[in-house]
Amino acid sequence: MKNYETMVDALNDLNKRGYTANLSLEGNTIDDKSADIHMGPDDFEIDEFYRFEGPSNPSDMSILYAISSSKYNLKGALVNAYGTYADDSDSAIHAKLHHFQVSKNLHGSDRPSA
Repeated sequence: MKNYETMVDALNDLNKRGYTANLSLEGNTIDDKSADIHMGPDDFEIDEFYRFEGPSNPSDMSILYAISSSKYNLKGALVNAYGTYADDSDSAIHAKLHHFQVSKNLHGSDRPSA
């Protein structure tokens, strides 16, 4: 994983690498509204994620996910809040996003596969 100074830098790089869909979190699905695609937790993979804090307010935190779906043949970026303003929903989508963050933090991104 790379390190980025700003979210704009990360989004620009992801876009260059093919993550062009503008994804949004809509309750129990991650959507690409321009293509009318609604993905459940089994329809996508989280390839990378990056956390950012606001320069003037550390509680202004967001996370950027690089998401791909072989089912829908798409790659896109999803921006979501974390920390104070995070959605505490218990949906399967939120569980998958949270599990990926925790797993990467506990085991590191350089962990060899089994």
